[in-house]
Amino acid sequence: MARLEIGYLLPTREQDLLGDHDSGRLVAQARRAEQSGLDSVWAGDSPVTRPRADPLMLLAAVAQATERITLGTAVLLPALRHPILLAHQLATLDRLSGGRVIAGMGAGFPIPVTEAQFAAIGVGFRGRVGRMEESIEAMRRLWTGDAVSYQGRHFAFSDVRIVPPPVRPGGPPIWLAGSGPSLPRVARLADGWLPYPPEAATYAKERELIGRATPALYATLCLDDDPEKARHRLRTSIERYYDAPLEFVASIQALFAGTARQAADWLSGYVEAGARHLVIRLATDDHDTDLERLGDEVLPLLREEAHR
Repeated sequence: MARLEIGYLLPTREQDLLGDHDSGRLVAQARRAEQSGLDSVWAGDSPVTRPRADPLMLLAAVAQATERITLGTAVLLPALRHPILLAHQLATLDRLSGGRVIAGMGAGFPIPVTEAQFAAIGVGFRGRVGRMEESIEAMRRLWTGDAVSYQGRHFAFSDVRIVPPPVRPGGPPIWLAGSGPSLPRVARLADGWLPYPPEAATYAKERELIGRATPALYATLCLDDDPEKARHRLRTSIERYYDAPLEFVASIQALFAGTARQAADWLSGYVEAGARHLVIRLATDDHDTDLERLGDEVLPLLREEAHR
């Protein structure tokens, strides 16, 4: 069985919600995550709907401030960008990091605020899935380092070569979000799968349909020695972040509130269902303290459980 890896989502959105726009703090948290023994740090993408620091610019700074830790996007919206420019950015980031990048991608959740984001940028929302698929195909050609051409419904170019090429032949691995009807796309196009189903049993069933893609999980934790306080803090954090009731978000996303031991037990259900890389978003106003708790308390319990 592949080694269980555990990552931390940098709080780009949460920091800006609190009125703190110091990106240097995010870089410092990435360094702290590496020092805590975590395997990866991740940055989300939403320039308009849920504004935050640009994930690729931020991860470029993190690449220079760290040595070992994997750098991922959770998740990037390729449909908002031209594939030549995005391929160039990701290849450069892969160079800066020495080949530590995972390009987590998604099409965008079908809700009005996401559609408004596409409209603001001038990209048709209905074509977002096709644009994402074409972007993946075009970027993989561009990452060969050769002059390549592409002809699709949304993008077309001839004899284009990007420099520098990525460190890794073929470019960074691409992980796709999604479940249900999206699973054939994951199996066909992706190197990894990054969903957030609220039940481990659902995860186990869907994992059977993703082919050889690395099975990962995006999950939100709120940690507190008092489970009741944790649940209250989770509600506050989720409803502020999404501007939606906790009950709605919990119906579609993997969320948990409780002690470190309880959180590790809950996550172990997904590990038993096949998850090999956990991307943890912390629902908290104090990321320094809770990141330390994730590294010192939850991480050892998960590693111990994974080796049984």
